[in-house]
Amino acid sequence: MDTVALSEEITREVTAVVTAHGTAVLIQAEDAPAGATVSLGQRLLHRIIGRPGSQPGVEGAVAELAEEPDDADAQGALRRQIKKVLLGDEELAADLAHMVGGYPGGATITASGHRAVAAQTIHGAVSTGDAITNHPGTGSTGGRDGHPN
Repeated sequence: MDTVALSEEITREVTAVVTAHGTAVLIQAEDAPAGATVSLGQRLLHRIIGRPGSQPGVEGAVAELAEEPDDADAQGALRRQIKKVLLGDEELAADLAHMVGGYPGGATITASGHRAVAAQTIHGAVSTGDAITNHPGTGSTGGRDGHPN
C-alpha cells in the first residue's frame, strides 16, 4: 500500500475514533495496555504517538479534529501529519500497513448476495442454510431434508 493510500486509511480510522471520543483518545492511546480491547483507530494512533520522539503535529491535528470532526480541512491536516510520520519511518509504515490489512500481497475479500460468506481463512465448517446438521469427521452436511446442500 503506498503512503498516500495508507495515510488516508489511517486518517479514516483515527477520525472515527476521534469523532466518538474527542481528545480523550490521545490519553487512551498513550495509556492503552498492549492487550486491551481497543478500536483499530486507537491502536493506530497509539503506534504513531507512542513511538520514541514527540509527535506534536499529529497530536495537534487530533485536537483540532476533535473540535470540528466533520471539517474536511481538519481531516486533511491530520492526514498530512500522518503522511509525514509514515515517510519518516518506513518500519512504522510497514507495521501500520499490516494493521490495516494493506500489506503487500494482501487479499481483497468480498461477500455478496444472500447468505454470502467471505473470509481469508476459515478453520471449520461454515453453514448459511436453515437447520443444517454437521457430521463431524465425514466432511458432509445435511440440509433440512437430509440431502447434501
